[in-house]
Amino acid sequence: MSTTVDTGLTQTDRTKAAAKLMLGWVALLWVLEAVDHATGHALDQYGIVARDPDSLPGVVTSAFLHFGFDHVASNSVPLLVLGFLVALSGIRRFLAVSGLILLADGLGTWLISPSGTMTLGASGIVFGLFGYLLVRGFVERKALGIAVAVGVAAVWGTTVLSGILPTDSGVSWQGHLCGLVAGVVTALYFRRPARPRPGALTA
Repeated sequence: MSTTVDTGLTQTDRTKAAAKLMLGWVALLWVLEAVDHATGHALDQYGIVARDPDSLPGVVTSAFLHFGFDHVASNSVPLLVLGFLVALSGIRRFLAVSGLILLADGLGTWLISPSGTMTLGASGIVFGLFGYLLVRGFVERKALGIAVAVGVAAVWGTTVLSGILPTDSGVSWQGHLCGLVAGVVTALYFRRPARPRPGALTA
């Protein structure tokens, strides 16, 4: 006998929740940059300074801060779109995926960036979400997921490839690379469905 568990959310509910979450996230980045600008860039101190133990909290905070409004703008659209696509599968899954990417990317950037350099920005998360979406459909063997992977690769593949190459000294390719690897590993980690909750009905 096959049964299903009613989560109480329709696909429309999931879509609205995903859209609200990502619009809120991007809005937060702009608000933080406005505060940073108004305070003479006082928030920049909360970035990642490579291999400086005092900057370890920046592993979390750096992804929400940027070097100016142009920097925020360059990350806003890909973060909004890629985050929305990931969040469609559920807010809890999105938060878990994003949290793992944020921590892995931040720690990796802290470890391999040139000593004393500071890294700020959401691009590591962007590259991580790209990597997650690129791999997820194939490891889960879902046609829609594969179609999404092909789509994001077509739109952002060239940008991602150039972003992980050490060709621009002003860009943290280390953060991009760590984010991309973190996203791929996270997709592999979540390749199996979550176990049913206690008391849930199964086939």
